[in-house]
Amino acid sequence: MSRWKPPRPKSSPYITSEGYKTLESELKNLWDKRKHVVKAITAAAAEGDRSENAEYIYRKKELRGIDYRIHFLQKRLPSLTIVSKKPDNQDIIFFGAWITLEKENGDEVTYRIVGPDEHDSAKGFISMDSPLAKALLKKTVDDKVSIKNEFQQSSYFVINIQYR
Repeated sequence: MSRWKPPRPKSSPYITSEGYKTLESELKNLWDKRKHVVKAITAAAAEGDRSENAEYIYRKKELRGIDYRIHFLQKRLPSLTIVSKKPDNQDIIFFGAWITLEKENGDEVTYRIVGPDEHDSAKGFISMDSPLAKALLKKTVDDKVSIKNEFQQSSYFVINIQYR
């Protein structure tokens, strides 16, 4: 049995200006954190036998994770397109819109369609590559949106569209 996995599909290259600034600050913070981790590795390596040095092994693993994320951000940031302009027709759902939806049971939820690099369910940010966002794009107020996956089917009504 092989461990080969097919590559993930490329995510959309769009991001809000706030999301871009967040990724830039994350990259800067990672470089600062990397300096401290390298100092800790140097100190742990000076203690002697590295094969049984838990601090050294842990810090090397931490450094690999930091380097992976730095490499990813350095490749990803130049390829992103910052979308800061509001659309001409603000009655239609496009990237960056805040959408209020009514579920079938009457509950209301609010989401913002953002790029895949800045999605955060706690803030209500959904990726434009998600099934819900794909179904919402180019809809207007009072449209019905249905999403079906292997577990359930959900329906929503678009109540409000805002661009802040």
